[in-house]
Amino acid sequence: MDFVSPVLDVASRICNCVGDRADHIRRLPQNLNSLRAAMEKLNNVYKDVKERVEREENLEKKRTHVVGGWMEGVAAMEKEVNELLDRCDEEILKKCLGICCPRNCRASYKLAKMVREKMDAVAELQSEGSNFQEVAVPLPSPQVIERPLEEKPVVGLDSPFQEVWTLLQDEQVGSIGIYGMGGVGKTTLLKKINNKFLQLGNDFDIVIWVVISRPTNLERVQETILDRLDIPDDRWKGREEEKKAQEIRRVLKTKKFVLLLDDIWEPLDLLRVGIPPLGDGNQSKIVFSTRSKDVCGGMAAQKSIKVECLEEKEALSLFQAKVGEDTLNSHPDIPKLAEMVAKECKGLPLALIVIARAMASARTPEEWERNSQKLRMRPKDVAGTENDLFSVLTFSYDSLSDEATKSCFLYCSLFPEDFPIPSEHLIQLWIGEGFLDEYDDTQEARNQGGEIIEMLNRACLLEAGTTPFSREEYLKMHDVIRDMALWLACEKGKKKNKFVVKDGVGVIRAQEVEKWKDTQRISLWNETKIQELREPPQFPNTETLIGCRMMSTFPSGFFTNMSIIRVLDISNNRTLKLLPAEIGNLATLQYLNLTRTSIIHLPIQLKNLKKLRFLILDELFSLVSLPNQMVSSLSSLQFFSMKSFSSRSSVDEIMLLEELEQFEHINDISIMLISILSIQRLFESHKLRRSTRSLKIEGWKGVNQVQLVSPSGIKALILESCDELEEVKIIHFEKQVVPSKFPNPQCCFNHLLSVHIYLCKKLLNLNWLIHAPKLQSLHIEHSGIIEKVIEDERSEGSEIESSLSVFSRLIYLTLIYLPKLESIYGHALPFPSLREIHVWRCPRLKKLPFDSSICMSKKLEKIIGQQEWWDGLEWEDQTVMHNLTPIFSTPWKLIKC
Repeated sequence: MDFVSPVLDVASRICNCVGDRADHIRRLPQNLNSLRAAMEKLNNVYKDVKERVEREENLEKKRTHVVGGWMEGVAAMEKEVNELLDRCDEEILKKCLGICCPRNCRASYKLAKMVREKMDAVAELQSEGSNFQEVAVPLPSPQVIERPLEEKPVVGLDSPFQEVWTLLQDEQVGSIGIYGMGGVGKTTLLKKINNKFLQLGNDFDIVIWVVISRPTNLERVQETILDRLDIPDDRWKGREEEKKAQEIRRVLKTKKFVLLLDDIWEPLDLLRVGIPPLGDGNQSKIVFSTRSKDVCGGMAAQKSIKVECLEEKEALSLFQAKVGEDTLNSHPDIPKLAEMVAKECKGLPLALIVIARAMASARTPEEWERNSQKLRMRPKDVAGTENDLFSVLTFSYDSLSDEATKSCFLYCSLFPEDFPIPSEHLIQLWIGEGFLDEYDDTQEARNQGGEIIEMLNRACLLEAGTTPFSREEYLKMHDVIRDMALWLACEKGKKKNKFVVKDGVGVIRAQEVEKWKDTQRISLWNETKIQELREPPQFPNTETLIGCRMMSTFPSGFFTNMSIIRVLDISNNRTLKLLPAEIGNLATLQYLNLTRTSIIHLPIQLKNLKKLRFLILDELFSLVSLPNQMVSSLSSLQFFSMKSFSSRSSVDEIMLLEELEQFEHINDISIMLISILSIQRLFESHKLRRSTRSLKIEGWKGVNQVQLVSPSGIKALILESCDELEEVKIIHFEKQVVPSKFPNPQCCFNHLLSVHIYLCKKLLNLNWLIHAPKLQSLHIEHSGIIEKVIEDERSEGSEIESSLSVFSRLIYLTLIYLPKLESIYGHALPFPSLREIHVWRCPRLKKLPFDSSICMSKKLEKIIGQQEWWDGLEWEDQTVMHNLTPIFSTPWKLIKC
């Protein structure tokens, strides 16, 4: 009878598990599977939401509280579900007879019910996550944005800084004016004040920095403040001045703010801007800099502080630092001579820096004595602050080596204040003006132009920079230097209208245009237009007309009486659709730039420009076609550029190439080609191959291979939107086909400096780049299947590597949205010239081809990418990682700087 008790026990348990409870328990295994499946779907939704959040956060946004709470809820839910699944699995194993009834029906029913509830909760979270319309919102602006200081440590500003800082703590003082002569350090002082707010705790809500410059552009000032206050665009974009002022006033009335206004040239109506009156207990502050004490009065500054020139000891310290120890120690007499020269600068920081740089290469006492004598002979007490400054700064101008360099320097003053002047564009203008006419070949002239830029840069007369990502080199001229250059160009103010530069002045009246009869160069910028004229104006002495960016039309007969004009640059005028036919009568014209205009048809009269040497037609996306035989009629043409045009245009590429080939003196061509037949035609011609400097291949369909012929003169190569392109092959001029993977070393692109690859979705690699030994910039973007930039097979490549230094001249490397990229190069390279590397959305790139030599070169300045990418990099030498970490930045960090 021993078997009876267990049977009765089982029967008893079965009887207890009846009805709904029995159904819950019976469905438990099935519901567990359903819960697992639901949790897996929820995790997929979580991953999608997380990716959206990360993408938005990389764009300087922060996740919403709702989304953040949901993500935390999913994490908590996953933990709870896993624990519940473990308990259920244990309960199932306790069933009687292996798979029958549970030993404890009450406990099993409770678990089964919890499973059912979790299924509903998981489904609710999944539905919520699938319906998020917005996952992130813009980050609020920081209280203070750091302003970089050019000169460190800052010399001689401790006293005025302490005075201003003390006044900022004074509740009775709301507005402070800082004034002094140009180049004395007002902007540096204002930056130091701005950055001090970063170091100390304070109760201000926001510190706002605005550069005013001249002419005062009220709209630009308002928009700078609106952006800084994070006011949504739809509340002010496209609104009139008063509406913008109301928005600024509405927000600032609720804040305790500091407004720093740099470089004010005339009293600024703060009420028109939207700045609420100071006082009323809000304790906000306004600090501004200006060259004129009168502006302090006009701005009703409660306190005005003059920034004086440096004391002798401070001035000598700054001067010696800029001259350099090597020069100072090159002869025992030089330190005393340096002290004498520093005194001639009268303590003006900008003058000290400029003169010191000019003297830095003088290594003998005789050179110092000669230059010191020149400096003393300059007039010292010319009436007016600016003239006092110019009398010192002119020394740097007079020290320039030749008249061509001086003309090039003065020419830079034709551009607006703070305008980034593209270096390549500037050199083209110099050549067009004839400043570099001693060089018959435009490439030689370009090289000389580059040397002049370097010379002016070293003399602190120009400031160099590069644009992010595109790596276009540009130049800026300090506003004080620019004023001096204009003063010199106008023969020290004696011929006021010799250079006419108008920036944002609105409509110019006919009476003023009549005064331009003696004008040599005219430069019109930003919202500057000319009133319709009664009769054609007289420009008998005008050689240059540039700018005209907002002139949709020109006054009738405007170009009729320009008998000696050489340069006409009306590029970047998007409103210009019709080019006046009278331009075809400018018999002396040598340079014509129509880039980025909306011109639809070019007048046939352009055929008459027999002296035209430069024709630039880049990015004419509205252009329908080129007039038949127009290009070939320009018998003096040396430089032709048509880098981009609409694929809908009917430009006959073959005919254009044939016309270009006819020119005897052409030696600089930049062109876009969208036909493989055109590429073949170009490379078949020795003249075209030798003369082409920039080649853009765009929009190829159904072509999986491009063949490049070496040697060639190509400096810049762009491959864009070639969807089927898989491989690049090299052909030697003797028609020998060489595979792209480690081709013959003799097939080199020795002139190639820049390569840009964009939207070439099937391109496998860029092995052929090992034959571009002078490559300086490489940009690869949205080319989805590239796994290795250059494959490394040492057995095949050792000979190549011994004859060619891979990437030895590379300065900029940019890799964007390359999801399969795993390697730049198979092993470490020295990269002796690399300055910046940008990596964005390349998740499989886990190693950089760096070893300890990259740290020794000290050239690398920036590594820019996502933080998670940087954190996930693998290093064979941890010392390299530690040495490079200080120069790594995310894009957000760069923007804050």
